[in-house]
Amino acid sequence: MRRTRKVKILATLGPASSDKAAIARLFEAGADLFRINMSHADHDGMRRLVAAIREVESEHDRPIGILVDLQGPKLRIGTFKDKRIALKAGDPFVLDSNKAPGTDKRVYLPHPEIFAALEPGHRLLLDDGKVRLRVTRCSANRATTVVEAGSALSDRKGVSLPDSIIGFGALTPKDRSDLEAALNAGADWIAVSFVQRPEDMAEVKKIARGRAGVLAKIEKPQAVERLAEIMDYSDALMVARGDLGVEMPLERVPGIQKQMTRAARRAGKPVVVATQMLESMITAPVPTRAEVSDVATAVFEGADAIMLSAESAAGQYPVEAVETMDRIANEVEKDPIYRNIIHAQRNEPEATGADAISAAARQIAETINLAAICCYTASGATAMRAARERPQTPIIALSPVVATARRLSIVWGLHCVFGEEPMDIDGMVDRACSVAYREGFAKPGERIIITAGVPLGTPGATNMLRIAFLGADAKRAL
Repeated sequence: MRRTRKVKILATLGPASSDKAAIARLFEAGADLFRINMSHADHDGMRRLVAAIREVESEHDRPIGILVDLQGPKLRIGTFKDKRIALKAGDPFVLDSNKAPGTDKRVYLPHPEIFAALEPGHRLLLDDGKVRLRVTRCSANRATTVVEAGSALSDRKGVSLPDSIIGFGALTPKDRSDLEAALNAGADWIAVSFVQRPEDMAEVKKIARGRAGVLAKIEKPQAVERLAEIMDYSDALMVARGDLGVEMPLERVPGIQKQMTRAARRAGKPVVVATQMLESMITAPVPTRAEVSDVATAVFEGADAIMLSAESAAGQYPVEAVETMDRIANEVEKDPIYRNIIHAQRNEPEATGADAISAAARQIAETINLAAICCYTASGATAMRAARERPQTPIIALSPVVATARRLSIVWGLHCVFGEEPMDIDGMVDRACSVAYREGFAKPGERIIITAGVPLGTPGATNMLRIAFLGADAKRAL
């Protein structure tokens, strides 16, 4: 099954898409990999979804990636005596360590680490920013605030702290348990929520030990400020616009999205744009025009993947949402302006052999109009460097490691194929030609370019370019 677009679609699974048949329909509609949200899934449910995805993968003979999204620390207020209160601008309001039910004057905050992080002038955002408080005085167990923006407030609403660095890591005990379960189940990517500092990513990387790629969800101002450092410890990034739009001014989010997309491309790491891309399709069969433009903007910018959340997990039209996203992406990538933008963002290759080979392969392929670029890759690094070039020529990533082929399903433009590694260079050329023919990229009489490392099977040793001609024997079965 060959996709005609370069950008990948990441679809979240949930009540509307939790069985094998539904997952197969989403894959056939255009989903390239699937997200399992551990905020709503237990270990048994996660393992069932992984097993169902692997069955679909086997039936379609196409590597499918699985991203497990850790919940992260959930900060919430306590309860109210009357279940709900109303706050208006100018009201004083206290958050304290008293477990008694709250009133319109105070409420329990069961997080001593928040009190330790607060300082006068800091903001607290409650219920996704509907209530905004400004700290006037604080101590180890009490924060006095004034309401800057008021609303109704009910039990156990979430708390965000855009100005404070909380003194704990991104991994909670639940996250640690979920992380080990996901790694044991064979997840390809682990998404880390509410990252504040590079140490948060280093901790997860240490536990994962290369068993899965580690993706940093950028959803806090502190993470934006330290993006370069966090990216050094991450295998991929996600522009998590939902929480980012709560903790930062909404008007800044589009610019941050562009900055992150370009920074990730310079680093040669995948970047996913997420949250509310086709939000209205949760309840409607068609999106709004603004949502179509939003998806198109992410594609024009060169994002590796675009994500559906509730649209595919709990919406009434999950398949239609994937089909819509697929159509938008295909149409954008046909636009002449798309190629101009992608070309204008191209970065100079880094001073490594792999980068030089990838840049040369792209230039040769486009100059003499080759049918495909075929990358032999064991670790995935060679294919990701090829994708960083954003060539017009299709890229086939050939890997003898199925986990690598699955992990690369998140990367822009890569058509991943799993299979045994050839024994020698002649076998490598024959296999690349046969795969290019079988997968519909090239016909007999056309040429492809092959990148690989010699000796074969040496990770990170990309050092060879070969132009190959597809003869009539490319039709033979693999």
